[in-house]
Amino acid sequence: MSGLAASFFLRGSGDALAGSVLTFDELYGKVSVLGLEFSDKVKQLTGQTVSMRGFMAPPLKAEAAFFVLTEVPMALCPFCSSDSDWPDNIVVVYLDAKQTFVQPSSQIEVTGTLEMGSWTDPETGFVSLLRLRNASYEVV
Repeated sequence: MSGLAASFFLRGSGDALAGSVLTFDELYGKVSVLGLEFSDKVKQLTGQTVSMRGFMAPPLKAEAAFFVLTEVPMALCPFCSSDSDWPDNIVVVYLDAKQTFVQPSSQIEVTGTLEMGSWTDPETGFVSLLRLRNASYEVV
């Protein structure tokens, strides 16, 4: 697997971390008894507009306003029942509008506002730890 496929990029807007590359290994600090702990970079970029590269997991349904961005292409969507089993290599992407989804093998770049912390989507019940809100994407 290429280094590009194994990582995605987060770019802040106008701060010291602008242009920073964040690999999946850098998303979380350490794993404690309480679970995954966010890295300092993620904490600093929270609330900012970021761009990320990765792969779109197959959505639950054809018309949805969100999808899961993964580190590597996946044949099945990695949905979880709770954040206690949250994979450390996915980010939920909430689109600014419903869009047509792409093949899971196509690398995409997503831009949106980074959010962290446990949140349950009231419509789907999907629980996430990391999200991009008001996002859009394009195939790269």
